[in-house]
Amino acid sequence: MIVGGGLAAARTAEHLRRAGYPGPVTIVSDEQHLPYDRPPLSKEVLRGEVDDVTLKPREFYEEHHITVRLGSAATSLDTAAQTVTLDDGTVLGYDELVIATGLVPRRIPVFPDLEGIRVLRSYDESLALRRHASAARSAVVVGAGFIGCEVAASLRGLGIQVVLVEPQPAPLAAVLGEQIGALVARLHRAEGVDLRTGLAVAAVHGQGHVEKVVLTDGADVATDLVVVGIGSRPATDWLEGSGIKVDDGVICDDRGRTSAPHVWALGDVASWRDSMGNQVRVEHWSNVAEQVRVAVPAMLGQELPSTVVVPYFWSDQYDIKIQCLGEPHASDIVHLVEDDGRRFLAYYERDGMFVGAVGAGMPARVMKTRAKIAAGAPISEVLG
Repeated sequence: MIVGGGLAAARTAEHLRRAGYPGPVTIVSDEQHLPYDRPPLSKEVLRGEVDDVTLKPREFYEEHHITVRLGSAATSLDTAAQTVTLDDGTVLGYDELVIATGLVPRRIPVFPDLEGIRVLRSYDESLALRRHASAARSAVVVGAGFIGCEVAASLRGLGIQVVLVEPQPAPLAAVLGEQIGALVARLHRAEGVDLRTGLAVAAVHGQGHVEKVVLTDGADVATDLVVVGIGSRPATDWLEGSGIKVDDGVICDDRGRTSAPHVWALGDVASWRDSMGNQVRVEHWSNVAEQVRVAVPAMLGQELPSTVVVPYFWSDQYDIKIQCLGEPHASDIVHLVEDDGRRFLAYYERDGMFVGAVGAGMPARVMKTRAKIAAGAPISEVLG
């Protein structure tokens, strides 16, 4: 059984069948839609360019004898009895369980219940945001992480005036560091975004519909729309009392095994042990494929792949694809290799080693660094 209705759930079911598993496969999802792709939600779906982001058509699940239970949220897990209880009281048994419940968007509890205040995680939320955006002239986006930056770019593409509010000194500073964050800030300002850094939202006002946002510096910002993009947390509440070890995600070994027998976890909700013995939870699309490629053979007792995985993710903002290869930290030494005023390429150094590359609008240059990052090459060898 697979609990979750996103990319990790669909890929796990697909790979189980591809690996020759003949038994029943059931996906239990609280969504009303078949598993779909989430990256387009803040971009093509929001802009009205794409409506169908389904990963596999219904016929795929039927042909491969995969049962999909939509609108069925898991509420508890009994690892001793090997059962999952659903919100309608149904109790389902399992031989092997895969937890792939993903993330829950963080909200700001003090915000009033007004029309025009949106978060973005699901397909339905993206459509609701699109409807609000169609009638909006101005928007405040709270949080300049990847989702916030992508939403800001999409809203600007729709002709909406955008104020982007971020407590950090620059967009993406917590992930990529202030130096590269400043280059991302330059990109948004060049596109007409009013970027306010080092600030947060102190209050939101309106009569039935949002009308004004007050920032922590006292500034009043009139707006028709507020989008909250302050990150997400792992969807693990339903595991309370199950005995499954949870700490910023479901704790797993390097194959996806949890602290309970016959229970696995993949995707955004899962914290896997890396080659250095650290627990790492990665919230990126490409990570799912790598995890499934390891976990499914382990689950079936098959031979495991042994290739070195170099983490990769990307973010589309305006006409620029920002790509990250490796595991850069905000505290790393950054070498700006190229910068033409809009596109850029940077290498990250830690303890003298080449640990990551980040590029904007330079896809070939970024991807060429994969082998050096995988080999743990000295930074001098790459820069020399």
